[in-house]
Amino acid sequence: MSDETTADNPTANDAVEGLAQPLPGFVIAWSKEEPERLGELALVPTRDAPWVLGRASDDGLDRLQFAPQRPGKLGRPRGIKGAGISRRQLLVSREGARLKVTREGRCKTSVNGVLTDQADLSPGDTLLLHGQLLLLCVARPALLPPLRSFPADAWGPFGAPDTLGLIGESPASWQLRERVAFCARSDRHVLVQGPSGSGKELVGRGVHRLSPRAAAPFVARNAATMPEGLIDAELFGNRRDYPNPGMPEREGLIGEADGGTLFLDEIGELPPNLQAHLLRVLDAGEYQRLGDDGPRRADLRLVAATNRAVEELKFDFAARFSLSVETPPLDARREDVPLLLRHLLRQAATSAPDVAAPFLDPQGHPRLSARLVDALLRHDFRLHVRELDRILWLAMAGAHGDRLELSSEVERHLALASPTAPPEGASTPDEASTRAALRQCDGNQAAAAKQLGLSRYAMYRLVKKFDIDPTHA
Repeated sequence: MSDETTADNPTANDAVEGLAQPLPGFVIAWSKEEPERLGELALVPTRDAPWVLGRASDDGLDRLQFAPQRPGKLGRPRGIKGAGISRRQLLVSREGARLKVTREGRCKTSVNGVLTDQADLSPGDTLLLHGQLLLLCVARPALLPPLRSFPADAWGPFGAPDTLGLIGESPASWQLRERVAFCARSDRHVLVQGPSGSGKELVGRGVHRLSPRAAAPFVARNAATMPEGLIDAELFGNRRDYPNPGMPEREGLIGEADGGTLFLDEIGELPPNLQAHLLRVLDAGEYQRLGDDGPRRADLRLVAATNRAVEELKFDFAARFSLSVETPPLDARREDVPLLLRHLLRQAATSAPDVAAPFLDPQGHPRLSARLVDALLRHDFRLHVRELDRILWLAMAGAHGDRLELSSEVERHLALASPTAPPEGASTPDEASTRAALRQCDGNQAAAAKQLGLSRYAMYRLVKKFDIDPTHA
């Protein structure tokens, strides 16, 4: 018998209701005895009696079991291990979109860092069985829809980087992969949007690697680093001795990317008059080197990235990007944080083995305290994966043994990096006002955020918190 439930065999998943309907559940974020199971999921269907969460046993109780979930398939569900976890540790019941947990076993329990024997959890809350297991509350469909564009040979093992280097098993991560693959199949110019540190260049490289241009050059440059007076020379190149005697001949970024992909990061920092200089090459591949008598042609696709709203680009320049990809902030995929931590630590162990290797066990699993992972799951990241990597290095610098803890230095960073409190008298918008703003802005989250006086990423959090489809608010 197969260990997986697939989209073609929904009857095998009869423990969950409505395969497309989001259900509350838990994702394994840290495990003392089973660190290899990071990212596995257990959903909680509604029923009259509560479910049991506890150490695996043959006592016949209806237990929550965890399995790897990927698009179109669900792995074989299994119980959890943990010598300190009772067989009947927690009773878990569903109340709408929330989960109610009651401790019955001997292992102490904390919710969002607060010791408790009973609590109601919403997506984004953490549940810690002290010294044994850390779970993140999520809302997921029982079966993620199968992918149409992202190729199966690019997937990679569960929880590991795919062939593009993208990491994550959250629905947001799989939606990102699908969007990247869809854009790669076209030869249209692509705009990549997202917050700083969320992996926009990685996405740009992914579009190139999945495209027919994969064997041709991928030329990357940060537009914000190009001196304004030299941008034309950087982009289009120049002939020898022009504009000044002794100047070497330069092919320019456009010439270097001929046949392939040109990736320009921070394109929003390019002044509007200089954005206009790219219109001809975007339309017809035609450009002229400085000092040349006639035009040249280049066959390239431009992938541009920005953390600005598209409305801030010159309108006719923005119109040349008929495809777009939005890289999700970590707020939209918190369940990926433990997987990213593991990957970043393994990367550090490769580049600086004397520093980072001691924090990996012989099987390559990170030696991390549950308190550290718990704090990171509840942190509002401003620089996303880049910030997560910095925190990891802070933890390594302050470690006293071979285990990474929630050190005072890390705690200080988390406190300083947290968003400032709203002005006195200000309040966080409720669900009704959030939906109203989205309706007035035709589902445009950036515009709705501006109307409510929020950052775009605060709006992301509200949309996720209230489970809103922005296009049908």
